[in-house]
Amino acid sequence: MGDALRVSLLTTGITLLLTVGLVTPVAWLLARTHFPGKAVLETLLDLPIVLPPVVAGVGLLLAFGRNGLLGPPLEIAGIGIAFSPAAVVLAQLFTSAPFYLRTARAGFASFDPEVEAAARTDGAGGWAVFRFVTLPLAFPFLLEGLVLTWARALGEFGATILFAGSLQGRTRTVTLAIYAAMESDLGPALVLSAVMVFVAFALLLVVRVAAGRRG
Repeated sequence: MGDALRVSLLTTGITLLLTVGLVTPVAWLLARTHFPGKAVLETLLDLPIVLPPVVAGVGLLLAFGRNGLLGPPLEIAGIGIAFSPAAVVLAQLFTSAPFYLRTARAGFASFDPEVEAAARTDGAGGWAVFRFVTLPLAFPFLLEGLVLTWARALGEFGATILFAGSLQGRTRTVTLAIYAAMESDLGPALVLSAVMVFVAFALLLVVRVAAGRRG
């Protein structure tokens, strides 16, 4: 069980870092710009929210599996993604990042762009405006998005078991460990389930507090 907790904490931590680095600029772009096909792009980016996780796992296998679209080129380069810790991260990122995207996009659109324009008029550069004006104003939304993203990544099951498998110490996360324990020993499964319930409650409480501050 300790291995499962370690794998979950490591992979969800990496997922959060990737989400912040990759999704924040996209959320800002979608909130502040208009271009042809924007509605189609937003729909595609939101699609993992409504896709069954098993379907997401099949899609990741078709893209990155040994016989998938990108599998052979990656194998030639000596990179194997499927059934590795990297597969766990990809599964979590695919299924959870859209939650951060939605809240971050709402955060960047929640205040008047004239506030940023005023800062630029006062001589602030682009990065300074983003760091000292945009981020603080959108922060409650970003925090809420990160909490929801981490919770979704922590609870990911369907896509992970299909794309990454359940290898103890490598790809077996907490949810996969609960599933495996149910087949042999109910005690550890109940303990882990109780821990997950407590974590879920704590995360929802953080979201509620963040939403209250946002209001």
